[in-house]
Amino acid sequence: MTDLVTRHDADGLCWLTLNRPDKLNALTVAMFRELREHVLALKGDDSIGCVILKGAGKCFSAGHDLGDIAEGEEVPSRGWHSETLRMMEKLPKPVIAAVHGHCYTGALEVALAADFILASDTAKFADTHAKWALTPIWGMSQRLPRRVGTATAKRLMFTAETVKADEALRMGLCEAVFPEDRFEEKLETFARRILENSPFSHAANKHLLEATDMDPMDAGLQWEITENEGVGPDMQARIGAFMKK
Repeated sequence: MTDLVTRHDADGLCWLTLNRPDKLNALTVAMFRELREHVLALKGDDSIGCVILKGAGKCFSAGHDLGDIAEGEEVPSRGWHSETLRMMEKLPKPVIAAVHGHCYTGALEVALAADFILASDTAKFADTHAKWALTPIWGMSQRLPRRVGTATAKRLMFTAETVKADEALRMGLCEAVFPEDRFEEKLETFARRILENSPFSHAANKHLLEATDMDPMDAGLQWEITENEGVGPDMQARIGAFMKK
């Protein structure tokens, strides 16, 4: 593995960084290959309770490298990019996309595969597939409308407009906006709140939400009852510690 995607662990928190800053972290097959390797390693790593995916340098990512597309990039298999993002999406631990600066098209598809997006006040989002006569194949058509609603997704996809952080927050594309000069500090504080809680519950809740997404209410309620994973191995310790206060 080279250093196109780097990993740094700190007390249960994993920072994954898209690391091609001289090219605005434009996404290539090589970068995705490294991202996939990190995701596979994280899947079974119980020492990590939360993952933050961010970009090095000026932005999260300017999107899919158009030069690679023009040259006819060699993809290991049809749907391989989408499959990689699905693997990240299904990690049994919370994944945060930390977006500053550009987050366009393919980069937005990557961010949408995280559990949620936290944005710097410098963040700018756009889906420019239509600008280049392209269509999404990494998940945009499925994840964007689930995040912001079908009509807003159509607006973003059809106009290719750029949305700033405050508007992204208003439409529900991101969950919070932080000042750029304190972005990493705020990200870590947020992630530490997640890490204070049970990793068992996080994994179980992700599974419940995933399994019942878009189901009718009654079907979802029945699934929650019959497929609930019960209590975690840390329940007694957590309740005991609370009762001693």
